[in-house]
Amino acid sequence: MLRHPVWGAICLLAVSLVLCTDKLRTDAGPSAYALLVDEEEEDDGGDGDGDGSSSFSFSSPQATPDELAFGFYDGTCPNAEAVIASTVRELFAADPNVAAALVRLFFHDCFVHGCDASVLLDRIGGGKSERDAAPNRSLRGFGAVDKIKARLEKQCPGTVSCADILALAARDSLVLVGGPTYPVLTGRRDSAGSFYDDVNIPAPNATYAMTLSAFARRGFTERETVALLGAHSIGKVQCRFFRDRIYNFAGTGEPDDSLDADMVGEMRAVCSGDGAAPMEMGYYRQGREVGFGAHYYAKLLAGRGILRSDQQLTAGSTVRWVRAYASGHRGEEAFREDFAHAMVKLSALAPLKGSAGQVRISCSKSVE
Repeated sequence: MLRHPVWGAICLLAVSLVLCTDKLRTDAGPSAYALLVDEEEEDDGGDGDGDGSSSFSFSSPQATPDELAFGFYDGTCPNAEAVIASTVRELFAADPNVAAALVRLFFHDCFVHGCDASVLLDRIGGGKSERDAAPNRSLRGFGAVDKIKARLEKQCPGTVSCADILALAARDSLVLVGGPTYPVLTGRRDSAGSFYDDVNIPAPNATYAMTLSAFARRGFTERETVALLGAHSIGKVQCRFFRDRIYNFAGTGEPDDSLDADMVGEMRAVCSGDGAAPMEMGYYRQGREVGFGAHYYAKLLAGRGILRSDQQLTAGSTVRWVRAYASGHRGEEAFREDFAHAMVKLSALAPLKGSAGQVRISCSKSVE
């Protein structure tokens, strides 16, 4: 993996967050996305969120501050990013599911008060932590973060923040499962507190309007939201998050009629018995491991969305982006480009920097 000084030479990422993806575009022509969506569909009807433009605008209030930089630790812990990358590879070799766990952990952290590692904290003074909130009780990957942090503490005590570990480990995990790489600035600091009362993650059964609203509150457009949800092409999900869709949807005594009949059978097979076995989010038949990619969107169009919040992307205006990403090779390229853009933006949500926050010694405990 390229170290950040090299990234700095090939990717300039200032406040405007100009993206360098795994396939650099050197022309000034329209993005792959603009070539997939016709002009009429690109008109958002005057809602002003800019979804129809051929390039992203990252001029949100949470734009990356000057204190974040490439190679932030070059002088204080020069091997930091290499340690994170090598440890993630080691963890992935032992358990490939750790990749999806780390990506989800990063998302749940950034969605609440920004990317400050607050989701990693245990209870403080008897008060509930973010980990106690319902959307976070199924989070995994805490042990993986602890292992990375322990190795960094041996080399550079009290130097690398848990927030930066999460940001870099998520990116490195995505690369291991076939996702795009993207630049990650560093220099985030850790929150001293957790925010149980502010946890508001879109629910697995959310409508597309509810999901869009939740993402919009964090500054994401419709297009960026649909791209980010492509992370659901990897990982596993427990039966309890979709059981109602296959047995008694909305009190009807019948499955959700937006589900493909064969998919209902596959989901019921997972939920048989105690329903403890998770279902693969690869959107192929159970037991066939599938990596990161736009196959997720093709399966939604076929009525094979496991979570209602996923399938709902085909129920409203968001379906245009689902169709674009599902349109073969060009759709795959567009998805990877847009997903990378959106992850850069997610990484920039309200980080603590400079004298704000702290650098934890243990990611689960604030510094006294």
